[in-house]
Amino acid sequence: MTARLPVVMAITGASGALYGVRLLEQLVRAKQPTWLIVSSHGWRLLAHEVGIDSMESLRRETGGAAWRGLVTPFEDSDRGAAPASGSARTRGMVICPCSMGTLSAIAHGSSRSLVERSADVILKERRALILVPRETPLSTIHLENMLTLSRAGAIVLPAAPGFYHAPRTVEQLADFVVARVLDHLGIEHRLARRWAGDRPRA
Repeated sequence: MTARLPVVMAITGASGALYGVRLLEQLVRAKQPTWLIVSSHGWRLLAHEVGIDSMESLRRETGGAAWRGLVTPFEDSDRGAAPASGSARTRGMVICPCSMGTLSAIAHGSSRSLVERSADVILKERRALILVPRETPLSTIHLENMLTLSRAGAIVLPAAPGFYHAPRTVEQLADFVVARVLDHLGIEHRLARRWAGDRPRA
């Protein structure tokens, strides 16, 4: 039954729109029910970095008709929507990418938007909360907020791709991070080759 519970996915204003697009595409491909929230800064990011400026264009880029019955969009301003209640059962939540402002608000329980309230609910219900920040360098404030969230049970999964799989495209770099997110959600995928130890050198 858990496999059919929705994943709450949010896209916020940190650079790294491609990570969010690729993740949503994979959730749809895996037929994973998804409650989708895009913040106002998330829309600005999508438009600026990947040319997606509406829910319809996001749908076209991440599965098209396959969204039907799988992806349910919510307005970030609707703090009374289903993801805002602990009684609404979910598989967990991922914010990808996660801005430092969003991360800070969650760390301090501000709950000013549906994204922040949903994350607050996930933490209090002890469900999986995965945050994918993309920022460098990190200030002491950033690090302390991450530590606060890690201690509260969140998984802080920076958008820091590995290179041992010899990526050749930007999409392969993004997929490395998306694969790790899917692993933590318990969703099967074939995005990246898994490490099997050092290979003998010729």
